[in-house]
Amino acid sequence: MASTCSFSMVMIAMMLQCLLCEVMASSTKKTYIVHMKRKHNNPSKREWYTATLEYHNSHSDSLLYSYETAYNGFAASLSKDQAQLLRRSDSVLAVYEDTRYTLHTTRTPEFLGLQKASNLWEGHTIQDLDHASNDIIIGILDTGVWPETNSFDDSSMPPVPTRWRGQCEPAPDFDPSLCNRKLIGARTFSKGYLLSSGGGYMVREKDQVSPRDREGHGTHTATTAAGSAVPNATLLGYATGTARGMAPQAQVAAYKVCWTGGCYASDILAGIDQAIQDGVDVLSLSLGGSSTAYHRDTIAIGTFAAVQKGIFVACSAGNNGPRQGSVANVAPWVMTVGAGTLDRDFPAYVKIGNGKRFSGVSLYGGEGLGDEPVGLVYFTDKSNSSSSVCLPGSLEPSLVQGKVVICDRGLNARAEKSAVVKEAGGVGMILANTAVSGEEVVADSHLVPAVAVGRSAGDEIREYASLDPNPTAVLSFGGTVLNVRPSPVVAAFSSRGPNGVTPQILKPDIIGPGVNILAGWSEAVGPSGLTKDTRKTQFNIMSGTSMSCPHISGLGALLKAAHPDWSPSAIKSALMTTASTHDNTNSPFKDAAGGDFSTPWAHGAGYVNPQKAFSPGLVYDATTDDYVAFLCSLDYYTPETIQLIVKNPNVNCSVRFDEAGQLNYPSFSVVFGSKKRAVAYTRTLTNVGAAGSVYDVDVDGPSVVAITVKPTRLEFAQVGEKQSYTVTFVSNKTADDYSLLSKFGSIVWSNQVHQVRSPVAFAWTDDS
Repeated sequence: MASTCSFSMVMIAMMLQCLLCEVMASSTKKTYIVHMKRKHNNPSKREWYTATLEYHNSHSDSLLYSYETAYNGFAASLSKDQAQLLRRSDSVLAVYEDTRYTLHTTRTPEFLGLQKASNLWEGHTIQDLDHASNDIIIGILDTGVWPETNSFDDSSMPPVPTRWRGQCEPAPDFDPSLCNRKLIGARTFSKGYLLSSGGGYMVREKDQVSPRDREGHGTHTATTAAGSAVPNATLLGYATGTARGMAPQAQVAAYKVCWTGGCYASDILAGIDQAIQDGVDVLSLSLGGSSTAYHRDTIAIGTFAAVQKGIFVACSAGNNGPRQGSVANVAPWVMTVGAGTLDRDFPAYVKIGNGKRFSGVSLYGGEGLGDEPVGLVYFTDKSNSSSSVCLPGSLEPSLVQGKVVICDRGLNARAEKSAVVKEAGGVGMILANTAVSGEEVVADSHLVPAVAVGRSAGDEIREYASLDPNPTAVLSFGGTVLNVRPSPVVAAFSSRGPNGVTPQILKPDIIGPGVNILAGWSEAVGPSGLTKDTRKTQFNIMSGTSMSCPHISGLGALLKAAHPDWSPSAIKSALMTTASTHDNTNSPFKDAAGGDFSTPWAHGAGYVNPQKAFSPGLVYDATTDDYVAFLCSLDYYTPETIQLIVKNPNVNCSVRFDEAGQLNYPSFSVVFGSKKRAVAYTRTLTNVGAAGSVYDVDVDGPSVVAITVKPTRLEFAQVGEKQSYTVTFVSNKTADDYSLLSKFGSIVWSNQVHQVRSPVAFAWTDDS
C-alpha cells in the first residue's frame, strides 16, 4: 500500500513538473511576424500557414493572424527555438519579433479656409465638395471610438456605400447597432498585445477586447478627420463653436490596434490588412516608433500594399522634436505629417509678489483662486529632486497645504502633476518649463487652477520663490482668444528631419494643425486622461502630431472626392506644392523651439493650404513601380529583401534609379560629400490644370550651392500631359569644409494662376 501511494505521489509530481514546464514554455513565447515566399498550392493562405507551423513543430493554434493583402505571411505565438527553426525554412523569407509602437499624442476649418463658400474645386463650393465626399471612407487605426458622441451623428449622411465590406464587431460594451451611416465600421486587433501582456492576465480592465474607446485618442483623431458638424461644442467653456471634421460627409471605419500597453506591429498590420479588404479610401495612423529600415518597418510594409490599392495614407511624424533626425514614418509612399499651431490660444497669467506678471496658457475649467495673493512654494532641495517635478508622493502636505506649487515640466505627465498637488493639499500650480522644453507651452485641463509658462518666465518665478522669504502668486485665466499673431508656428514637439533611413527623401512632408485641437472625446475618461479625473465631456483639446495627421487624412479624403482619378502620390503632391511657408504676418514661419525661423526639416513643404491644394496646376506623380525602382536604388537592399516590402516574387531590380533622390518626389533633399560635389535629379510634372498652361521656373538657394534648371520653361498643350526637367546642384564648398551642415532653398514653377513650390534641403557629409 505504501509503495503504491509512493508511486502515485511520484506520478503526480512528474505531472505537475510537466505542467509547470508547459506553463513556463508558454510564458516564454512571444509574437513573431513570419514573412513567407510565394504561395504554395494550398486552398488558402491560412491552411498553408497552419501547415508550415505544424511542419516546424509548432501547434496550429499558435497562429494569431493570417495576413491576406498587406503582408505575405502571418503572426504566430512562438518560442525562440521555434522562430529560429522557421528562419531555416526554404519557404520563409524572414522572421521578426513583434514591435511596440506608440500613439503620437472647431477653429481648424475656419483657419484653413474650409468654412468659406469659395471656389475650392473648379467652380464648386465647399458644400459641393462635402457632398462629393459622401462616398469616401476613412479608416482610422487608433484606440477605437466612442460611438455615442454627437460627432458621429448620421442624420445628414447618405446610405453606406454598397462596395463596403466591413462590419461592426460586437462586444459586451459595444452593440453593433451603435454603428450608423457615419460610423460604418468598428473592429479590434489585440492578439499581439494580449500575448505581450502575459496572455491577457496582465491586461487592464479598460482594455477589454472591444471597439469602444476608453482612452479618448481614437475618438479625437476620428472626429478630427471626419466628424459631423456639432454646434456649441466646447471643453469646459473653452474653444466654444461648431466642431466639424475636415471631411464631415465622409464615413469612418475604426480599427482598434492600440491599447493601454501600446500598439503592436502584428495588430497594426492586421488592422491595415483588414482595412484594405474592407474597402477604405484613406488610412490615418497617428502612431509610430523609431525610424527603421523599410523591410523591418511594419507600417511601411502594410501601407505599401494600401497605396498599391489606391489608398491615400497619412501618418504622424512623431512628438520627439526639436531633436534633429527624430522624424518617424518616413516611407516615401506615405504622407508624413508634422504639427503647427492655430491662430487660437488659451491665455492665463501669473502675477508674483514682486509685481511681475507672466503670460502662459491653461484649460482649467473650474473656479479660480480670486484676486488675493496665495502662498507660493518651490522645492529646490537636490536631495529630493522628485519634489521639484511633482512626482506622485513627492510633496509634503504640511509644506504645500493651501499654496500654489511650482512644478518643473518633465518626467511625468503634465496633468498628473496637478493631481499630485491636489492630493497634497495644494490649491494651484505653476507648470514651469526647463531648458529641455524651452518656451513652448501646452494647455491642459488640470485638476487645480494651473498655468503653464515657458522657460524664461519659469526661471524668474523659480528664482523669486527661492529667494523671497514670503513668496506669493495670483493666477488668472483669459478664456479663448482668436486671431493670434503670428500663426502658424511650428510646434517644438513636432519631430524633425533629416530622414534617418533615406536622407535623399525630405521628411516630414508637411505640417498641419496639431496644437490645442478641439475634437470628440470618450466619456470613459476625463479630459486630463487621468484615472482620478471624474469629469465627463464630449469634447477635448489635445496637442500632438496625432492631431495634425487626421487633418491631412480628412483633406486627402476631400481631394480624393474632388479628383477621384488622382493617385495617392498626386494627392500628396497637391497638398505639398501648395502649402504655405509664411504666417499671418506674412513672415516666414517661426519655430517654437527657439523662436528662430523654421526650416523644411521642421515644416517640410509648409503648412497645409487646402484652398490652393484643390487646384495645384501641376503634380509630381509616382506609381508603385517607381517606389520599387527607388528601393532598388538603395544598395543595401537585395531583390529578395525588397520582396518583403512589395510582396512581388518577380522583383529583380532590372529597373532602378541611379540613386534614391531620383524618385519623382515633390521635394528635394540633396546630400553632398567629400567626393560628391554635384547632384543632378530629373523630375516629371503632370498638368492637372488648364490646357495650354505655361510655367516658368524660379530658383532660390544658398550662396554655397549653384543651381541650374533645364529647361526653364514648361509648356503643356493638354490636360494630363507630362513634361520633365533636370536640376543640377553643385556645391561650392571645399571638400574639407563641413562647418555648414545644412542649408535650404526652393524650386518654384509658376504662372499667373499657380505656384508649384518644392522645398530643397542641402546637407554635407564626409562619408558620401
